[in-house]
Amino acid sequence: MKRPAGNKLAAQETLVELIERHSSALATQLQAHHLSTFPPVAEKGIRHFQPSEAAKLVGVKEVYLRQVSNDIEDLEVSTTAGGRRSYSVEDIDKIRRHLDRVGRADRRYLPHRRDGEALQVISVMNFKGGSGKTTTAAHLAQHLGLRGYRVLALDLDPQASLSALFGNQPELDVGSNETMYGAIRYDDERRPIQEIIRSTYIPDLHLIPGNLELMEFEHDTPRALMKRQVGDVMFFDRVRQVLDEVESNYDVVVIDCPPQLGYLTLSALTAATSVIVTVHPQMLDVMSMNQFLAMVAELLREVATAGGNVDFSWMRYLITRFEPADGPQNQMVGYLRSIFGSHVLNFPMLKTTAVSDAGLTNQTLYEVERGQFTRSTYDRALEAMNNVNEEIETLIKKSWGRAV
Repeated sequence: MKRPAGNKLAAQETLVELIERHSSALATQLQAHHLSTFPPVAEKGIRHFQPSEAAKLVGVKEVYLRQVSNDIEDLEVSTTAGGRRSYSVEDIDKIRRHLDRVGRADRRYLPHRRDGEALQVISVMNFKGGSGKTTTAAHLAQHLGLRGYRVLALDLDPQASLSALFGNQPELDVGSNETMYGAIRYDDERRPIQEIIRSTYIPDLHLIPGNLELMEFEHDTPRALMKRQVGDVMFFDRVRQVLDEVESNYDVVVIDCPPQLGYLTLSALTAATSVIVTVHPQMLDVMSMNQFLAMVAELLREVATAGGNVDFSWMRYLITRFEPADGPQNQMVGYLRSIFGSHVLNFPMLKTTAVSDAGLTNQTLYEVERGQFTRSTYDRALEAMNNVNEEIETLIKKSWGRAV
């Protein structure tokens, strides 16, 4: 069929050249934006917390927090001109560890795993992009880290948005063999997982970043399956196997999965002890999720036949980008609850300008200053986010058999 003249590219430029030019121009602008937001001499960090926030994170009353703060010799809490205290994440960590040493014998301030409690691996997933998957994974990992758990955030999405939220630009800061691919690849260049784990600006919260290199696993796996020999580790067990190497160092692993059902996602599912499926309450998104669930069930059946783990402590659907005043969305949420019952988390993640505006500078709600927004907007967004994360934290504790 003859192409209309109006759709022709300039005679001197092919489609490939146009795409290359656009890619180069976009990369240049993104790098300029990153440098203006985070100059080379700057390091991404997290804001200080008010006494009421710090007390809640530690699990004590505010008046007791002040008393304990005065008892720790090497603790230098920041104060405002008006004498108001604010606590850094390092301050909170010191206070928590101090209380765990000298506090009541029947009270634990460090919520680390105890004997007999298994590492919790939570895979956050959805078949469709834009469902709030990465936002959920980032805020959950940070919430648990701020609460004192030892957390590993694993970015398995080649788009690497989770890495960017933690200040690791995939095209600038993550080199070859520095993603999870380096630890699960099939050739002799495979490296120990300990070498690719990075610290973050929150104590005991670590990161394995991602970038486009992860797509190599999708390309390598079919070839590896054809050449497979007896004793080789199957693709779906490779993530679980390398996580076992650092199992004693962490309480929770949070995996941000790719928005497609490939070998990486199946590996994340097999490694998981629990699964969160993010759902935007719109008909097209729910229809897409229906196809996703059907495909997952069929593929997991095949994985189970091949000897893979498909047992989860729990699976929950998280309603994301929810607008309480939107009638059709409320109807859709009711529809989902009628089908999935208690498998839908009680609290939704709200659609709010606080989250979207923070994302413009690769920040989360826990990182941005309250003064950047109107008080009601920020408080409403933070309350909703905390409600979601505390509900998930409760599920983690129940998996360990702890009283809630």
